[in-house]
Amino acid sequence: MNVVLYGGTGKAGSRILNELLSRGYQVKAVVRDAAKLPQRGGLTTEPGDLSDVDAITRAIRGTDAVISAYAPPMDAVEELVAVTKRLADAVKNATVPRLLVVGGAGSLEVSPNMELVDTPSFPEAWKPIAFAHRGALQVLKSSDINWTYLSPGAFFEPGEHTGKFRLGKDNLIADENGNSRISMEDYAIALVDELEKPEHLCQRFSVGY
Repeated sequence: MNVVLYGGTGKAGSRILNELLSRGYQVKAVVRDAAKLPQRGGLTTEPGDLSDVDAITRAIRGTDAVISAYAPPMDAVEELVAVTKRLADAVKNATVPRLLVVGGAGSLEVSPNMELVDTPSFPEAWKPIAFAHRGALQVLKSSDINWTYLSPGAFFEPGEHTGKFRLGKDNLIADENGNSRISMEDYAIALVDELEKPEHLCQRFSVGY
């Protein structure tokens, strides 16, 4: 399977790239600076970004799936919504079968009609990016492409590659003590598992310990 990956030099994206290559995928990483990605078997790189629908369309045409691990600049997190719209439009234009998106945790439900970002304890500093991720999810829901959006646990950091985790739908996954987390390595496993065996077409799902 041929996959185009955006954001492959980032924390989550680099781990998704490793997972894809370890399973034998042919990956084209579209990046601003190809020098940041050493050449490896199964990997090709192409300069580019997510600023233009036509350029994205050209970059992804003919591939089997697109994965976006794009992370917006912290001083312009609202760009995430516009970028997601351009990706969705390009996927439609290029008739790519699937778009998988690295999502956020803020819009996950912690109780009926209560999302994590709306709880009193949610840090103010994280609200802008959480709202941007919620907006990006709405873009996908209103599109007519085949998308999948994977939300991580509340704490999403580099860690261990265990392969042991739980999946949910629109709910935040937490342990018996209320802790919600997932390593980026295990998140990558869950995302590539979904790529291989689709179970959440046109849906959001969640992953956590």
